[in-house]
Parts: sequence; structure tokens; C-alpha cells
Amino acid sequence: MTETLEPGLLERLGGILEPDLRVPLVKLNMLKVVKSGWGKSQLKLVTLNPPPEYANELEAEVTEALASGPKAMRVVSEVASAEELEEIASSLVDVEGTAAAAARLERKPPVSAAGSKTRVIGISSGKGGVGKSSVCVNLAVALAGRGHEVGILDADVYGFSVPKMLGITRKPQLIGNLMIPPVGFGVRCMSMGFFVEDDTPVVWRGPMLHKALEQFLVDVFWGDLDYLIIDMPPGTGDVALSLGEYLPKSEILVVTTPQPAAERVAQRSALAARKLKLPVRGVIENMSHFVGDDGKIYEIFGSGGGAQLAEVLSVPLLARLPIDVKIRQGGDVGTPSAAAGEAGGFEDLAKAIEDMGPARRYRSELKIT
Repeated sequence: MTETLEPGLLERLGGILEPDLRVPLVKLNMLKVVKSGWGKSQLKLVTLNPPPEYANELEAEVTEALASGPKAMRVVSEVASAEELEEIASSLVDVEGTAAAAARLERKPPVSAAGSKTRVIGISSGKGGVGKSSVCVNLAVALAGRGHEVGILDADVYGFSVPKMLGITRKPQLIGNLMIPPVGFGVRCMSMGFFVEDDTPVVWRGPMLHKALEQFLVDVFWGDLDYLIIDMPPGTGDVALSLGEYLPKSEILVVTTPQPAAERVAQRSALAARKLKLPVRGVIENMSHFVGDDGKIYEIFGSGGGAQLAEVLSVPLLARLPIDVKIRQGGDVGTPSAAAGEAGGFEDLAKAIEDMGPARRYRSELKIT
């Protein structure tokens, strides 16, 4: 027999989130008071099916919250039944709201639905090797560390790397028709890397890429995000075109290195975004300089490329990120430097993006005459 949670229990348990869904357990009906065979009340914690790696830690958190109450209650964890999974799926629809549900029916991304507060920020580069994915991951972690709800979409389908850099090894969960992105360092993540082996090449033509991106944007429960960071592939190919179609409210940040050759290639990426009517909001100069043990600054890749690109595009230079071995090491072991208190300029970059606010949109048909 299941009973409703009394107000005292709701108060103590209401702040506990399901780690991947980032929604309170009580809103998902994943906490239920049940009677044991001896007539005593127990608290049943429903876990996703199959049970995620964090199930034991979640049970411990619930148990600790109960310990502060006037009477002890035993916590028992059970894997969700088919009916309970349907109940959770229904709760997720309620959490997202009617606008998101309507967008999904039209095969449109809920993050772009009417009333969505999500800022979609595409991180672009003209060429590979400029550290774009490192910038994406550390920026996302820095924003999450500042109290925001953040997701990252690894749209670099051929060169996926984000899950490894976030240290995420578990696969996305499936609840109803929704994929649940796993979370690392407070950042929801979706990537092709969850569906193919690390050494398996993705050999796809444009239509298959288009369909995969549609599923990642429409069939994934992103929740109530403040920011969706998109790691775009280098260049101006099919993925950029698809994202321009699916996410017309995207803002674009361009990553370059200081050298003139990289700056010229990055300029093409920015101009392609503008052709798709996506606002380019700023430039990030990565690998700007190296600070030696003697405190001297060494400009290994030259200087001025970021500032020159920003001037050409008439946008601000948001950051000059240094060459730092800790950033590389963090990406290799799945502990981003921004999460380890070694932000390397990413905290300032996150604040700059906050301060600039979302892009203003102008409709040509609305004119004062």
C-alpha cells in the first residue's frame, strides 16, 4: 500500500534531485511511503532501470535527509517497474510544460520553444586543432559552477570527444521516448560517443547527420536549461547548416589561435554563421600565450589574431586563454581544469557571456514609419 508524503517529509526531501534528470525526486514520484509486512512505514526510492551507477549514493542522500526527522524510517531502493517508468515519463512531460511538448510533436527542439529561457551558444572554429572542444567543456563547467543549469551537445559527430573530457562513462538512460543525458560536473551531455566505440569512425552522409542532430535536440530531455553549449565541428559543412535550421536563435562564439593563418580560416566560419542569420557574439583566442617558470610570457603561436578577427567582425574579444598543461591534463583524465579550481580564464569567460546577455532579435517587417 502506497501513501502520500506528509508535509514534513516533503520539506526534508524536496530538495533532493535525481542526478541525471536534475529534477526533484518528489516531482518525479520516485519517493513513496509504503507499508512493510509488519505494518511499519518505509520510504521506497524508485531508481531508473537499469539502476544507474549513482543509485547507492542517492539512497545514502535520502537516508541522511530522513535522519533529521522526528522518527526514523527505513529507505528501500527498488528498480522502477514498467508502470513506474511510465509515471516518471509523464512527470517529465509536466516538468517541461506544454510548449516543449508541442515542439516535440512538430519535431522541433524544446530549447527553442516559445517561452524557453535557454541561451543556445554554438562554439565554432574554421579549422581543427584550435582547442575548441576544450573551450566548450571548460566553459560549460564554469557556467555550471556559477549556479546555472547547463547542457553540452557534442555536435562534432565525426570527432566526438566531450564525454571523455567530462569523465562520463555511463550511457544515456531511456525513459519512454526520451533519452536522458548523463551528467558530469553539473553539465548534461549528449554525444555520438555514447553510441559507438571510441575507435569506431562515423562514416555518414549529410542526411544521416541531420537526423542524428534532430534526435539529439528533440528526443533528449534537456530540462530547464539556462545554457546549451554546442561543440560544433570545424568548418562550414552539413552540421552548421542543420543547426542553423533547428536552432535559429543560436548565438555563435568563434575560437581561433593567435596566428594569422588560423584567424583567416576562423573568419570564414563566422561569415558562414552570418549567412545563416546567426549572430556572432564574440571571439575567443585560445592558446594565446604561455607563461614560463620564470614568469615570462611566450607567444608561441604569434599574437594579435584574436583581436584582429574581433575587429573585422565588429564583436568583442571575450577571452585570451593561455596554453596551460593543466587544461590538457584535465581533458585527458576527465577532470576539466575549470572544475578543479584551475579555471585558466574560463571563469572570466563565463562571466563575460553572462554579462553580455542574450542576442537581440530584430524582425524586418516591424518598422516605424
